[in-house]
Amino acid sequence: MSAIISIRDMLVTYDDFAALDHVSMDVEEGESFGIVGESGSGKSTLLRAVSGLAGFDSGSLTVAGKTYSGQSRTKEFYRTVQMVFQDPYGSLHPRQTVDRLLLEPLAIHGFSDVDVRIARALDEVGLGAGFRFRYSHQLSGGQRQRIAIARALILEPKILLLDEPTSALDASIQAEILNLLEQAKRDRGLTFVMVSHDLGVISHMCGRLAVMKSGKVVETVPAQALENREFSADYTRQLLVASEGFSRG
Repeated sequence: MSAIISIRDMLVTYDDFAALDHVSMDVEEGESFGIVGESGSGKSTLLRAVSGLAGFDSGSLTVAGKTYSGQSRTKEFYRTVQMVFQDPYGSLHPRQTVDRLLLEPLAIHGFSDVDVRIARALDEVGLGAGFRFRYSHQLSGGQRQRIAIARALILEPKILLLDEPTSALDASIQAEILNLLEQAKRDRGLTFVMVSHDLGVISHMCGRLAVMKSGKVVETVPAQALENREFSADYTRQLLVASEGFSRG
């Protein structure tokens, strides 16, 4: 296996505050890689810097063999990398139909077989053709997140960046969305990078994870290490204890 994402010494500052403090990590092709940490640890900042939604001051980002700097991204990058956001209410335009939401990325990237691709995308996320001309306000939170995933998958990316993709959903719906993502990963051979504050979700979905604190990577461990308590940093232990404190049973 080779690294499909390679981050070296990435620095992101806001008014002299280092939101990312010389972060380095590699994500192997085909793996599910988790990023955990408390609020303000830098995990979402890292995802936004990788995606191009935010810039980075210095360091390098290499994705699928191509190196990017700052906030510059190519059209090819967005064919390779797509992102699913935490809030299915905020990420879909309220005045656009599902058809329009799915058509937009296809039009930008010059696809012609749009009807076939839209039908296939809706089918893949468990929504039939009947949802095609609904507006997002007519959908439940789980349905909106399914549409957001369909929009991310419709360009056939190799990498999905997942920023707390289920945290805004009810527990019963969370499991459905995670199962849907796992199925898409298997079917398409995707690479996942998933940010979450929920260690249970990360250990279920991911093979390896980076633990972040104050803009730095504290350690990178196999997910199995969480269950076996095989980690070196006290901070990881504290995170695990805090997470178990909120879990049921």
